[in-house]
Amino acid sequence: MTIRYFKYTFSYLALALSVCILACNKQLDLSPTDSIIDPGRTFRTVNDLNGGLLGAYSGLTYNTIYSISLITDECTLPSENGTGGGVATYRWQIDPSSTTITGSFGEYYIAIDRANRVLGAMGAVTTKGDEEAALKDQYRGEALALRAYCHFQLLQSYAEAYDPAAMGVPYMDTAVNSFPSRNTFGEVVAAIEKDLQLAKTLVPADLEDNTRITLPAISAIQARVALYAKEWDNAVTYATEAIDALPLASAADFPGIWKDTKESEVIWKLKQVAGSNDDLIGSVYFDRDVALYVPSFELINLFDKVHDVRYPAYIKFDDTRGAGNSQYLVNKYAGTSGSLGLADIKLFRTGEMYLIRAEALAEKNQTGNGGDDLNALRAARISGYTPQTFASKDALITALYTERFKELAFEGQRLFDLRRRGMSVTRNPEDAVNALGAVLLKPGQKGYVFPIPDAETKANKNMKQNPGY
Repeated sequence: MTIRYFKYTFSYLALALSVCILACNKQLDLSPTDSIIDPGRTFRTVNDLNGGLLGAYSGLTYNTIYSISLITDECTLPSENGTGGGVATYRWQIDPSSTTITGSFGEYYIAIDRANRVLGAMGAVTTKGDEEAALKDQYRGEALALRAYCHFQLLQSYAEAYDPAAMGVPYMDTAVNSFPSRNTFGEVVAAIEKDLQLAKTLVPADLEDNTRITLPAISAIQARVALYAKEWDNAVTYATEAIDALPLASAADFPGIWKDTKESEVIWKLKQVAGSNDDLIGSVYFDRDVALYVPSFELINLFDKVHDVRYPAYIKFDDTRGAGNSQYLVNKYAGTSGSLGLADIKLFRTGEMYLIRAEALAEKNQTGNGGDDLNALRAARISGYTPQTFASKDALITALYTERFKELAFEGQRLFDLRRRGMSVTRNPEDAVNALGAVLLKPGQKGYVFPIPDAETKANKNMKQNPGY
């Protein structure tokens, strides 16, 4: 596949790469006139490849989580939010110039560009001994998997539809300055799957650092991709690989996942470090003493507040905040009192793998086995849970969607789940007090599929906009 790159974004991609690699304490031989990063001059050793790869990882943020929280029914806008941040997106006043909703577009392509530059340098970097050769293979595998992951994230947000012939996004397997058109959803999925399959042969089994892409992380990415591609057998296979590698967290350990004191069932996460408040995922939901976005009552009321370990881990109830302020807060990324809002971003967890496998089994008309997975997840989260029997495939899928809403709340999945089934975003009246009528977002309306950024379509005549914009 011949892949091209965006003329408009290319220069800032190169700059972002240079800044990021320098931040990783890698000494680069770049002259002031360099407008393009030359892999042959930048990457001379295996250690340089690692520096570039870390730069690619560092390009990932919470942009998708932020936009999904605002646009769906998992959050509501409290009256105390006087900053205006993201309010237009929350009210579905969305167009191609809406940077809140389109911010992830540039983010993922920057990370892809960085990964491609590392991959492009592989052939010129020589190794000394078996250890360096193995590390070089590992870094190649990680870069391929990271490239695949970023393309899939782009598909979730910007694909016209999750159908093989629908417009997807440009799949880039090299960093080239040109004017790309959009590959189909099916073409992008095929390229993602190819990258992941190769990556799986390169990443070593003994890599256990969950801030990098390990073999279980590759399986988890493959499982999510297979779910969207409706490849049910593959979804079962890959989800099982991830589940076998990392079992579900115990009820005792589960709260510690969100305080970053436990690593149970965390397959892959983005490590966050202290910095400005704007760099922290918690800043999406609160700004010191001000709640910016809070859990919806629709979501709150789904939980067994007494027996479900997820409820206090995800949602904080505080009736001392004063009149006019929300008593409910997002607790998932609260951090600690010393580092408010500082929390690692969990990209893949074993809980999601149970839900993927259960849904795929339901689609294979194996309702009993799928129900067993759902019951196993619930039993791990809810004390005293009594297993249920699901009379039909539809009954199980309905239950799974409710469980996904709870289990994956504030993890950037809700809108994409609704899109997979062609379901509308609906807000309950009590969650829409400040929504200015934004209570029903149907397929085909602005915001249901994210727009390609206005800057991209203006700069690239081959970049088609999504319908409705």
